[in-house]
Amino acid sequence: MRCLVTGGAGFIGSWLCQRLLDDGYDVTCMDNFLSGSKKNLDDRVKIINADVSKPLKENIKTDYIFHLASLASPKFYKDMPVETMMANSFGTFNMLNLAKKNNARILYASSSEVYGDPKEHPQKETYYGNVNPVGERSCYDEGKRFGEALTFSFSKKTNLKYCIIRIFNTYGPRMRKDDGRVIPNFIMQALNNKDITIYGNGKQTRSFCYVADTVDGLCRAAFSDYNDVFNIGNPAEIDMIRLANTIKGITESKSKIVFSPIGMDDPEKRKPDITKSQKMLKWTPKTDLNTGLKTTVDWFKNS
Repeated sequence: MRCLVTGGAGFIGSWLCQRLLDDGYDVTCMDNFLSGSKKNLDDRVKIINADVSKPLKENIKTDYIFHLASLASPKFYKDMPVETMMANSFGTFNMLNLAKKNNARILYASSSEVYGDPKEHPQKETYYGNVNPVGERSCYDEGKRFGEALTFSFSKKTNLKYCIIRIFNTYGPRMRKDDGRVIPNFIMQALNNKDITIYGNGKQTRSFCYVADTVDGLCRAAFSDYNDVFNIGNPAEIDMIRLANTIKGITESKSKIVFSPIGMDDPEKRKPDITKSQKMLKWTPKTDLNTGLKTTVDWFKNS
């Protein structure tokens, strides 16, 4: 069986490619390498160097499509907002048409950011969200919301087989050191004994899922028979002060914790309700935060 992974050279995408290879699938990665790297990929992965939002030039044959292509770090999508929106609009449309042509099943990788700064906690798949459509994060938040709506509407019209996965904060080896997200930031600052910068008062919370667990959730959903929406994330919630101190402890860092003003529309809380994924996909994350952070810190030290 053949799998196409868009954004397959990125952090989550490369781990997904490896998992699919290990499970015996023929894997093709489509990536324009704006944020991904060929170094992340196994030599057995076929590579198509292309922008998913542009018309497809190759005649691609596939049985499953994992559409992960999108800038996901605020640092990058704020610098490239139009590219981010195009990957989730034209890119999604291109992949939906390719799925139709191949009679393939498609997984659209959405995000917990569709919930915005949530008024419901924890967040269930039935929650519509609280998103600013004209803020500095809107290119990603609304891009993902549009991608979900397009996937649903396309499927309704064509009977395409699909699933939508709302990925919550994911971390692990292969994250870029300059990624700009909280765990790489804290680790790099701690390893270099620099001040660990917390934006806001540090009481805002996130829920972090180790990358192998996230990838397992993606595979369970893609290879299921459900045309549905699923949260994939770890419901273990932690505030930023505790996270900073945990990473300080693991790295034995002498860093001080400092505070800076919080960014526009930064969510106060983020925690998935994974009841639906547990029941229908038989999926539950297995890696606790301390274990995952130790593995991630070791990778940052040695990379």
